[in-house]
Amino acid sequence: MRLSKLMMACAMCVVALAGSAQTKVIAHRGYWKCEGSAQNSIASLTKAAEAKVYGSEFDVQMTKDREIVVNHDDSIQGICIFDTPFAGLKALKLSNGETLPTLDDYLETGKKLADIQLILEIKPHRTKEAENEAVKIIVDKVKKRQMEKQVEYISFSMNICEQLVRLTPDSEIAYLKSDVVPEDLKAKGINGIDYYVKVLAEKPEWIAEAQRAGMKVNVWTVNDMEMVREMIDRKVDYITTDYPLETGKLIQGN
Repeated sequence: MRLSKLMMACAMCVVALAGSAQTKVIAHRGYWKCEGSAQNSIASLTKAAEAKVYGSEFDVQMTKDREIVVNHDDSIQGICIFDTPFAGLKALKLSNGETLPTLDDYLETGKKLADIQLILEIKPHRTKEAENEAVKIIVDKVKKRQMEKQVEYISFSMNICEQLVRLTPDSEIAYLKSDVVPEDLKAKGINGIDYYVKVLAEKPEWIAEAQRAGMKVNVWTVNDMEMVREMIDRKVDYITTDYPLETGKLIQGN
């Protein structure tokens, strides 16, 4: 009887400690609000690692000839990525002078920066078939480099999330669209929510529901410091922000 009570007390202690874990910072499109950097550039990844944040988020798109490039929009300098072979894109420059990076470039740099997580957002594609193909290519690249523990996945596409669950079920996978209750995602094998800050501010119960289900809670994109404070108080696991240094200071001072 005493042993049973002791085990129950230990379990309650573990839950309490898990619930009080410190919120961590994810740099949105890397740390780019600084000299020499640009959104989704190799420099933004390197500078995020130098800032000692938990993770650096970045976006990927697939070209016509199935190369995976790092870019937020589905076009760059007016050129549609999905309809263009990589040869027609590779010389294009980012605002800091870097050429358009590929996922291979990002993974090669990221593997040298072992203390930072790579938060890989797979953008929705034109068809489910294209999404399925992109997911397979991306997951294969990550597995080839044995980076499954360092790379975490996010997407607005439910189909992409479901394909990730199928191909890399032990990975961290979070849904972005902010329109599904946590328990329904958990039932699909998706183990995180990465929701818009205004949605979680209006539905804070989703934070607790997700964490009770063993899911991680990320919130995007939080640039208002008052909202940062609110999300810290709500004990979200991660805050994605364009201001990683300022957000980190608030967390440390909390």
